[in-house]
Amino acid sequence: MSYAMKAPARYSQGPGELDQLGRAAKKLGEKFLVICSTNNQARFGRRVETSLTEQGKEVLFTPFHGEATKAEVFEKMDLCKENGCDVVVGMGGGKALDTAKAVAENLGLPCVILPTVASNDAPCSGVAVLYNEAGVVVKAVLMRRNPDLVLVDTDIIANAPVRLFAAGLGDALSTWFEARACKKSGARTMARGNVSNTGLMMARLCYDILMEKGRAALEAVKAHQVTPELEDVVEASIYLSGLGFENGGLAAAHAVNDGFAQAPQAHGMYHGEKVAFGTLVQLVLEGSVAEELGPVLAFLRDTGLPMTLAQLGMDQPDRDILKKVAEAACVPTQSTKNLRADITADQVLEAILEADRIGRDYLGR
Repeated sequence: MSYAMKAPARYSQGPGELDQLGRAAKKLGEKFLVICSTNNQARFGRRVETSLTEQGKEVLFTPFHGEATKAEVFEKMDLCKENGCDVVVGMGGGKALDTAKAVAENLGLPCVILPTVASNDAPCSGVAVLYNEAGVVVKAVLMRRNPDLVLVDTDIIANAPVRLFAAGLGDALSTWFEARACKKSGARTMARGNVSNTGLMMARLCYDILMEKGRAALEAVKAHQVTPELEDVVEASIYLSGLGFENGGLAAAHAVNDGFAQAPQAHGMYHGEKVAFGTLVQLVLEGSVAEELGPVLAFLRDTGLPMTLAQLGMDQPDRDILKKVAEAACVPTQSTKNLRADITADQVLEAILEADRIGRDYLGR
């Protein structure tokens, strides 16, 4: 048994932090390729360019087209090489960031991550998830190292869509339960080792912060205010959750999320929203008692995260489609096995249906 830990070289967070990009990244290289949507370039591009050019750096923006596909990665790699860029910057949501991470990994270049939403735990991890054009996961690239710099401007996060912030809470909610399961089963993590006490501690701290301050942080985003609670929860959603899942491991919650790619009605849901419901499914599979389910159910209700199939867009759930979801969550490459090696697709299907029942009963529907 061996333990392993991975983390970004530097993490920086606070209001106005984007304007410190040049000073924070000045030793990484001379010409920066910035991958972001046209919308994010319009909103934040001038600040990025100003901060870097003040340090004598060159900047080249390239539009992210919405999906982290192999084709998108190869296109950005070619552009990077043709223009002599020596640093790759990803700015935006999880898929734009994963594209930048994959480009940097394949070219062996430094990577800078600038999340504009706190919707998932992608920014700090050394994992880049790639999709096909239909938005179905095809590959998780395990990078040799994590990003060199993750810079989080909480002014930007506080003014991002509320639903995306809530989705980040849902993604972070799973961190403790999945790490705990991996520690118990002896599963290896994406850091290529067993779960360390440090990884488990970060996952637990993430959960504790969410339970104590998650609701207040959500209210702060609704009011477009940066508060101490928001700062703490952004740290939990981005840093602790990112390190927690990579060093603590994944289990059924994320596997069920991936499985919902088989359910067309759920395609409009965000990653963290599906993970939130997947967390409830995992707790059912574990036989969690009411004392543990209660706080999770209350948190899902108070933050507007899905706790029923109807809230995932499946108003009239089709058992055959749910069976496909369960089967996809149980393929050998999925992380359901990290919960227990002998879990079957039928058991996952029944857990999905039971989680839906529990959620409906809790909401009185």
